[in-house]
Amino acid sequence: MKLVVGLGNPGLKYQKTRHNVGFMVIDEILKEAGVSARFDAKFNAEVAVLNFQGKKLCLAKPSTFMNLSGEAISKIMNYYDIPMEDLLVIVDDVNLETGKLRLRETGGHGGHNGLRNIIGLLHSENFKRVRIGVDNNPNIPLDQYVLGQFTSDQFITLSKAIMHSKTIVEMFVEGVSYKDIMTKFNTAL
Repeated sequence: MKLVVGLGNPGLKYQKTRHNVGFMVIDEILKEAGVSARFDAKFNAEVAVLNFQGKKLCLAKPSTFMNLSGEAISKIMNYYDIPMEDLLVIVDDVNLETGKLRLRETGGHGGHNGLRNIIGLLHSENFKRVRIGVDNNPNIPLDQYVLGQFTSDQFITLSKAIMHSKTIVEMFVEGVSYKDIMTKFNTAL
């Protein structure tokens, strides 16, 4: 089973904010599959387990708020016995322009508290990730900026990144080499 986790904050207040692009990707995959995620208290996350292109896939949106995302991820991985190589995390990145994608097989947290928590609780930096650019504004404190909404122009650009991210997830589930996926999406966009 593959585990794909979108990071974000729960609740309508945060639904379309920059910090929630991971949730947006998961929601798009669920919508296309005609499936809903349900809150599962044992994981403290919204989870959907489905057959996706003939393979088992667990999609998750932690309900722990961004900075504690690793708690839900470690519980899901332990419960379903998912190895690290079958984990993909989708996260916002203020160091990339809006809609720009950067895929990595490993790496540090880059100042992102959600990734910091995941790395700490999994005791590893060796998990795949899709970083989606949300840009930055030095005139707005970072915590306020990431909890702000996209402009309409930014949202058009972001929509393309969400569709590309959905394709990345499909290729990941199919078993395409992540190096090949990285080559395609890190250079093409």
